[in-house]
Amino acid sequence: MEPTDVETSDYFLNFNVRPGLMPDPQFDGKPAQLHVHRVRPVYKHGKCSGVPNRAVVMIHGRTVLGPVVFDTRHPTAEDPEGGKLSMQEALARAGIDTFAPSLLGYGLSTRFDNGLDDPCNASLPAYNPDGSCSFAEGCDKSSNTGIFPLNQQTSALGVNPLAGRRCAHSSEHRFARMDVWAEDVVRVIDDAIERAQPDNNKVVLFSHSFGGTRNARALHNLGADAVNKVQRVVFMASLFDRLFNQFGQEIPAPIPTEEAPDADSAATFPMALFGRGQILPSAQDPPGCDGKTIPGLADDVWEQIMQNEVLGRNWGGTDPMNPTGLIRVPTFSSYGWNAEVAANFTIPTLVLHGLKDGTSPPSNSDHIFDALTHVTDKLLVQVKCGGHNMFWDGCAGARCDDGDPHTKPYGGNSQKWAGPYSTVNAALIEWIKHGTFNGASSGRFVINESGVVSN
Repeated sequence: MEPTDVETSDYFLNFNVRPGLMPDPQFDGKPAQLHVHRVRPVYKHGKCSGVPNRAVVMIHGRTVLGPVVFDTRHPTAEDPEGGKLSMQEALARAGIDTFAPSLLGYGLSTRFDNGLDDPCNASLPAYNPDGSCSFAEGCDKSSNTGIFPLNQQTSALGVNPLAGRRCAHSSEHRFARMDVWAEDVVRVIDDAIERAQPDNNKVVLFSHSFGGTRNARALHNLGADAVNKVQRVVFMASLFDRLFNQFGQEIPAPIPTEEAPDADSAATFPMALFGRGQILPSAQDPPGCDGKTIPGLADDVWEQIMQNEVLGRNWGGTDPMNPTGLIRVPTFSSYGWNAEVAANFTIPTLVLHGLKDGTSPPSNSDHIFDALTHVTDKLLVQVKCGGHNMFWDGCAGARCDDGDPHTKPYGGNSQKWAGPYSTVNAALIEWIKHGTFNGASSGRFVINESGVVSN
């Protein structure tokens, strides 16, 4: 009735790029691979016939690839295998088969020789105000220099690996449009159904951060067929119609339903680069959220990222003999996730968001919930001490126990809360198995600073 262990495996899905799909036509028809990281339940003596097969497909965000985000390893004295923070392992131990791909352009999936494998495809300096270019190698445009920085051949790669030179791009386009990854999502859904054979031939589709836009586009493209492949949906820390500006102020950021005609202005180069400090800053706990930052976790996460960065691990830094390592991230045009799209969805949906999220404004979750006007079974769960990456957030000190013997943290077996990561895992398990949160199939809920549920 219950799993006795879990089994981890990695494999690749092979396909050819559909002509006209990618912004750069040189990739039309090219062979490609998607890396999929699977963690599944194991039953030592065989699974009882009455126990259903369940499967979830987990789609990562803009920067960090799926196997790192969803199967985080953080060994400690109490947890030498380091699986306590692994969402995939937590779900597998609850009897759920989990599939976490690295989408095209990420991790061990195909990045193409003339795509993200070529350091010359990092950004060049900006054009002059009059539209002219002062550099023989070329110049670049970017609609958002915070997301896709310019001049990274010099600022990020000037020592490793370009050694002070600039070079012309081998691809002068953004790497992907949303439909590239929407097709990846559907490809993994079909594969998960075939491998896991869930009893109803449907998966639960989970997303984190920018993965929400990718999943929304996939569901939109599936149209009426979506309900035949997807049983339930989860949007966690999703982008929607709000962003933070450079001053930390929330601003409207509406996303069009279809790709804009001027999409090339999103980026005229395929690759953006990010260092550890941009992805895993040394965070201080917000007031009232002691222990949110788990000691030593950032080191382990970065090590996992670099294990999947076969080229990027040797890039960056100011010492030719000691590269710091960089994450290679594909550039893209963003579209496909807004109130108009949400109004067409009917599949039961869970919306999760941390109220300490400094990347995706928490109001995005309220707006998603309200926009799902044709979804009957929908839940909004907001976590007061949860950040953008709630699956990495802990708890320490007096706040972990509210002192009330009549309450206990959601999903916990004791009065002491382990932190938002445990709430996320428990919420996903309940949603995947029963289509509820805290026993309810619809409604709004808040998790307080001690992990206790309130309406």
